[in-house]
Amino acid sequence: MTRTLYVYEHCPFCVKARMIFGLKNIPVEVKYLLNDDEAGPIGMIGKKMLPILDEDGHFMGESLDIIAHIDNVGEKVLVGTPDPAIAAWISAVEKSLYKLMLPRVACAPFPEFATTGARAYFVRKKEPSVGEFAAFLEEGSDFVAAINAALQVLAPQIRSAEAVNGVLSTDDIHLFAALHSISIIKGVIYPPEVEAYRQALSRRSKVPLLDEHAA
Repeated sequence: MTRTLYVYEHCPFCVKARMIFGLKNIPVEVKYLLNDDEAGPIGMIGKKMLPILDEDGHFMGESLDIIAHIDNVGEKVLVGTPDPAIAAWISAVEKSLYKLMLPRVACAPFPEFATTGARAYFVRKKEPSVGEFAAFLEEGSDFVAAINAALQVLAPQIRSAEAVNGVLSTDDIHLFAALHSISIIKGVIYPPEVEAYRQALSRRSKVPLLDEHAA
């Protein structure tokens, strides 16, 4: 079977879908679409949304559906019990995270922004949700401080560098995706437990962090 996963580099939902292939060592071809390509996704699943999994011409959207589908191939790896405290932490950090992450994504040299039109499309679509991007690029120290404080709260909740609750679960999918988004933000201070965890999950899932693009 030939599998192709259509993604954006910056997209946390795409990160989640990419992770399950790495965690299970299942081959997949990753292809990037331009951010302003509406016709491609609509032609595959009827709406502009990524990730999309193509299995020999059969298309599947929704990251969690893709994850569940691939985890059911062979022996499951996401067998641990989720901890509501991890979901609560992610929810609490999201407000600060997206105000800082989206403006930095808009400046990054990602494949989905290979054209001026694609980058402009992203800014036009995302800026209304957080406010003018320039403001958060120039002065976002309060939000960085909030993320650093949140990471201090997260550190003691990490039971193992290999899995936040000790055994891989959907919590690891969601938590690593959030940390992946955070990694594009300059000035973030990772406690040792968080640093070990994000590096370990990056290696295991074969999804690189965005540290080199941090701004």
